[in-house]
Amino acid sequence: MINPADFYNLLTNNNIRFYTGVPDSLLKDFCAYVTDHTPQDRNIIAANEGNAVGIAAGRYLALQEIGLVYMQNSGLGNVVNPLTSLTDPLVYSIPMLLLIGWRGEPGVKDEPQHAKQGEITLELLKTLGVEYDILPDNLLQAEAVLKRAMEYMTQKQAPFALVIRKDTFAPYALQSDYHAKCSLNREQALKLIVSKLGTDDIVVSTTGKTSRELYEYRRACGDTHEKDFLTVGSMGHSSQIALGIALAKPQRTVYCLDGDGAALMHLGAMAIVGEQAPANFKHVVLNNCAHDSVGGQPTAGDVVGFPMIAKACGYKTVLQAQSEEDIIAKTEELKQGAGPSFLEVKVNKGARKDLGRPKTTPIENKEAFIRFLSKD
Repeated sequence: MINPADFYNLLTNNNIRFYTGVPDSLLKDFCAYVTDHTPQDRNIIAANEGNAVGIAAGRYLALQEIGLVYMQNSGLGNVVNPLTSLTDPLVYSIPMLLLIGWRGEPGVKDEPQHAKQGEITLELLKTLGVEYDILPDNLLQAEAVLKRAMEYMTQKQAPFALVIRKDTFAPYALQSDYHAKCSLNREQALKLIVSKLGTDDIVVSTTGKTSRELYEYRRACGDTHEKDFLTVGSMGHSSQIALGIALAKPQRTVYCLDGDGAALMHLGAMAIVGEQAPANFKHVVLNNCAHDSVGGQPTAGDVVGFPMIAKACGYKTVLQAQSEEDIIAKTEELKQGAGPSFLEVKVNKGARKDLGRPKTTPIENKEAFIRFLSKD
């Protein structure tokens, strides 16, 4: 394993001093070190990976400084457009170093949502014309790979990718804590909200620990899982899945349990909810100001006014809650209020260490969910 501090110093010695991206679980130790040791104006945690490529491109245009863009390989979908229409040598020819966590690497056990992306990661980089290397887990070998990357970016004026396997980096825990303390964590708030829902209500939960906590809560209650669509991948798209269901099933109430990082990733989705104005759509953002599932690095959730955005986008009922009493009361208002309705719940970051994962497969979840939706 490579000590994150050693790799950070290696990058600094190669004039990589600017960072931007979206945190990833395979990169969480390195990203945590960057967050603790880099000024905030030199480490921009972007809304999505495509935005991060844009930020790094802007940095290069302004200062001719090559930046590092970190992401999970699932984020390659968000960077296809800027890599092909902005940074590519056939367009503006802008160099940047891409650090990509290789979830779903063939032969390595991982969650089902990573299988396809892991299978095609290297081929996709080849198709995009992005030169790459798999970063060795030995510092001396990593130094040689980084040297080649720097020479390539300088000579070709093009991006270069370092693909990161599981356990490449040694553990490092985030020391910084940017978040205000709330009375409840996400799981506690989620239980309060879900306990108030009707037997025919439909739930779409966002990727990461929110879906895992929802699954475990249903299990603890002895309930079935058919009411819930667990969006195990596709970060930022849960509200639009819920919107599609709400428009198709106007007689049923649809709840989207979203996260601040996911909502920020595709913030324009809220405008489409407002424009379509489904009366049966209930949007809950559990805001802990963190990318909690991938190490706890901060989001912009502490400065963004989600309720004001929801109101400006056309949501009819807009609410906020933080305490247990607030959440119970505001959930009732959310249920009764004119839709589309919006509730922001401020919560603490963090999850219990023994949080499990769904025992059913995505296909099993989908089939049970479809059966539940068919019960009109």
